[in-house]
Amino acid sequence: MSEHPPAFEHRASFPLPVPPPRAFRALVEPSELSRWFAEHVAVEPRVGGSFAFHGRATLAAPGADGATQRLVAFEPGAGVAFTWKIHGVDTEVRWSIAPADDAATSTLEVVHAVRGALPFKRPRHVIDDLWRLHAGNLRDHLAERTDGVVLPDFAGGRAEVRVSIDIKAPPARVFRALLDPALMNRWLFGAAQVDLERRTISYGWRYEIEGRSVDGGPTRIVELVEDEKLVTDWTDWRGEPDQPSTRVTWLLEPLAGGAGTRLTIVHDGFGAPVDRSDYQQGWYGFAEQLRKLFE
Repeated sequence: MSEHPPAFEHRASFPLPVPPPRAFRALVEPSELSRWFAEHVAVEPRVGGSFAFHGRATLAAPGADGATQRLVAFEPGAGVAFTWKIHGVDTEVRWSIAPADDAATSTLEVVHAVRGALPFKRPRHVIDDLWRLHAGNLRDHLAERTDGVVLPDFAGGRAEVRVSIDIKAPPARVFRALLDPALMNRWLFGAAQVDLERRTISYGWRYEIEGRSVDGGPTRIVELVEDEKLVTDWTDWRGEPDQPSTRVTWLLEPLAGGAGTRLTIVHDGFGAPVDRSDYQQGWYGFAEQLRKLFE
């Protein structure tokens, strides 16, 4: 018996940093879709029209002959729905744009109905991570933070997250903020604990998800080079006991002329590109908080 029923419906909501008209354009104009959603996109904006997309950034990485998606709903300014065959399984996606309380922002509602058994161990998690990944890219695209938009490579490319940021503080001070709990708690918003002798580390993140209590974040210091490099493990954020840990590397490089530190965060070791989820945006957010600590 499979872990989940073969057919299911995934629902998710994502805040967007622009008003509804601007958000809707990003959902239907090929030049925009190719920035945050898929490599190759063609749209006929009418019910029954083509909504064809394919390439390395599309789950299952279909070629052009696999771009058979069609629009089943088209509501100008409000939303679209389209068919999407994934690994031979019929699915249907609906994107809806709703105004938020702030007139300058909006909300993307995603409903993804899967009509059969996808060839994944945890298909619900794959679809959840897929939309976290795409929505994170959409938000960064709309915010014009182009360095944050990183399309996945479902054709077999290496799955990793890489974020770099310049901080106006020397490497020694930045490095200390990665291991001193009093400083860590100011940018991680946790209850950090570090034991350098035992090489243990915790951000103090505890939360409930899918009926289980999870201690998220790192548990072990894998490598430490004073003021230059810190490597930790990273537990599965859903707390799945049979999911292997990934790895987070912090690299510190002095900027020319003593202007500060170039900090690079690399999160790798993912089993599949979709496992990257919205870590790209998450790590950028924490890097920004760390930078602000020194302002």
